[in-house]
Amino acid sequence: MKLRLHPYNLELKHTFTISRESRDFQPSLVVELTDGTYSGFGETTTNPYYKITMESLTEIITKNEAFICSLSEETPADFWHKLFPLFTKNMFALCALDIAYNDFYTKRNRQKLYEYWNLNTQNNPMTDYTIGIDSVDTMVAKMKELPWPIYKIKLGTKNDIEIVTELRKHTGAVFRIDANCGWTADETIKNSFILKELGVEFLEQPLPADDIEGAKKVFQNSALPIVADESCIVEEDVEKCVGLFHGVNVKLSKCGGLTPGKRMLEKAKSLGLKTMVGCMTESTVGISAIAHLLPLLDYVDMDGGLLLKKDIATGISINNGVISYANENGTGAALL
Repeated sequence: MKLRLHPYNLELKHTFTISRESRDFQPSLVVELTDGTYSGFGETTTNPYYKITMESLTEIITKNEAFICSLSEETPADFWHKLFPLFTKNMFALCALDIAYNDFYTKRNRQKLYEYWNLNTQNNPMTDYTIGIDSVDTMVAKMKELPWPIYKIKLGTKNDIEIVTELRKHTGAVFRIDANCGWTADETIKNSFILKELGVEFLEQPLPADDIEGAKKVFQNSALPIVADESCIVEEDVEKCVGLFHGVNVKLSKCGGLTPGKRMLEKAKSLGLKTMVGCMTESTVGISAIAHLLPLLDYVDMDGGLLLKKDIATGISINNGVISYANENGTGAALL
């Protein structure tokens, strides 16, 4: 098995702003694992919040290239477990490798990934479409540019309620709110009652991840369900969310890929938590991988490819929130 790295700087359709940053480009690394007949593709992104750079990604993968390429006969689970000790300080890199190997392994076995996992795709949830923080006029224009059944609205400003009130005038779509750690506990509780009346389904990570007491207070008093994001990064975090959150949003780049992500979702379901997977503005390579987890999910945010000015890959397709799988085996992803 051989390894190839494909770095990209993905240009976004619009400036993307959340409570802590704005960006027009998203650096992304696609990993290819190939035996000359079959190629598996995996993706991860850089991330300033988690101190992940393109240099740190390529350095750790290149350093371990010989060992990675020696693992061509492992199951995906064994592949991940053998690499995990080497990648504990860079789960984003492990994610790209894990997705690529899952894709490679199931392509070679002539199966779609969800078939390998024996999952039933009949009741898959629809994906939301994200509207980043901007002027209200621009946010409304983004919604009109792409009418959608579910919007994820990024908040964390001083006039969040006014923003949602205005957006509601222009659509009957379901709203999900992601404050990206931008609120206090009291603010969250107060906002929850107003936002429920405005057709909001749930609140994602309103408080900073280290505010445990605040999370307890919000969990007990919020009018809306609360979903963990920054508070649920790796497998051991799932159990800690019980009594603090109603659900968890698993990000594959943060936890180290599909293999641990699937375990996290199964654990969350066993604990009575709602399940969600979110994306990191990946191309259709990363988004196609998420699609195979859909049967395990209550909610999904896999609009990364839709936010790009120009995609770099083919794979799953999304129409008005509904996800369709590619005809190809594996995850279905292929670079253009």
